[in-house]
Amino acid sequence: MTKLKEKWNQVLALLEPELTEISFSTWFKPIKVKSIDEKLNIIHLTIDNNMAVDLIKDRYKSILENTIKIVYGNDFGFTIEYFEEDELLINNVGDKEPEFKDELYLNPRYNFKNFVVGNNNKFAHAAAVAVAEAPSEAYNPLFLYGGSGLGKTHLMHAIGHHILKTKSNLKVLYVSSEMFVNEMVSALRKNDLRNENNMGEFRRKYREIDVLLIDDIQFLENKASIQEEFFNTFNTLYTLNKQIIISSDRPPNKLVNMDVRLRSRFQWNLVADITPPDYETRVAILINRAELDNIEIDEDMNDVINLIAEKIQENVRELEGALTRIISFSKLMGEKIDIPFARKILKDILSAADFNVTPENIKKKVCKHFNIKIADIESAKRARQFAFPRQIAMYLCREMTDLSLPKIGECFGGRDHSTVLHAYEKISSDIKTNDSVKEIVATLESEISGK
Repeated sequence: MTKLKEKWNQVLALLEPELTEISFSTWFKPIKVKSIDEKLNIIHLTIDNNMAVDLIKDRYKSILENTIKIVYGNDFGFTIEYFEEDELLINNVGDKEPEFKDELYLNPRYNFKNFVVGNNNKFAHAAAVAVAEAPSEAYNPLFLYGGSGLGKTHLMHAIGHHILKTKSNLKVLYVSSEMFVNEMVSALRKNDLRNENNMGEFRRKYREIDVLLIDDIQFLENKASIQEEFFNTFNTLYTLNKQIIISSDRPPNKLVNMDVRLRSRFQWNLVADITPPDYETRVAILINRAELDNIEIDEDMNDVINLIAEKIQENVRELEGALTRIISFSKLMGEKIDIPFARKILKDILSAADFNVTPENIKKKVCKHFNIKIADIESAKRARQFAFPRQIAMYLCREMTDLSLPKIGECFGGRDHSTVLHAYEKISSDIKTNDSVKEIVATLESEISGK
């Protein structure tokens, strides 16, 4: 049983950095391993929250399944069910202190200092800073939207941290929409069980604050009664000139299953979007992540960062999660971080070829082999000491990537496709007749592919 718990703790350790603190604490930390069927390779999990069972199956199945496969093996799956015995706890809570404390929901790692600003998010970042410095005076409400994992939650936590630090007299509450729903359902259920006014307590909690940050508002779609409650909460806070910050995966006008009155209110002031980061920003994000974990960025780590940035383009959380996973396993297994190690750890996310197909990595390996600079093979220099490595690199790009001849030419100082074709044909011919060239190409292919 101890070994069982240790392995499950490894699953949790990998999941934690890939989720918001509230999602991890609410939906994953309470999970218990009931048993493992080693014949069928199934892990049987339980949790004392009926809503969590459906949520994990619907929303978090993929991330949990992938993490279990990393720790337990590629053939493993899971089941999760509600553990009814814990329902008895409802009748024994008495006057227990409320479970939810807003200050616990602000992740200390999510602050303005370590938020990487790029062209994709600079407007949203500027708006967030303005609200943090002057709540209820700058933009109210502030509505942030963008795809999953692009940094909306980071900005919201940063706003909360800044306000608590500079205006400690203000009451700040950050919750996800999931938690808002969960708390409301819990309050209604306790009302029925004990005939108490828990809804009154619930409303006071949300309406007697100065700053409300509510994440993933799209979760309220198709929940009419809960939308009505939030509508009244919104109106109360707005009338009292309290700051409201909302995030969503879509702009207000695309929340088609949301009350039209709410959609209208979401657009009363500033709506700011966050789009996927460009390559340079992705590299900066990964460097920042590594530095936060006190990881030295040597040449091997830099290669891994560049390659992850090349392949994971749409989701910052997945981007950081991939690097965090590599770092975590490096510490657990005592192995150095390099391309082969990264390929092994991320094999469920990236195919083997994903670490072979970057022109930048090819140019870097070729230049290192011939002891020249990347600028040399991208230049117009025709001396053999530069021309030959350039042709080798072009050949490898043609062989190891899916890039067209014109695209390869762009990677080498904007050369014409005919130049790339000539280089490819020349090296192909040399490999057949010159053992030295054949050996150089084979060595470089091995280094680039990490084999």
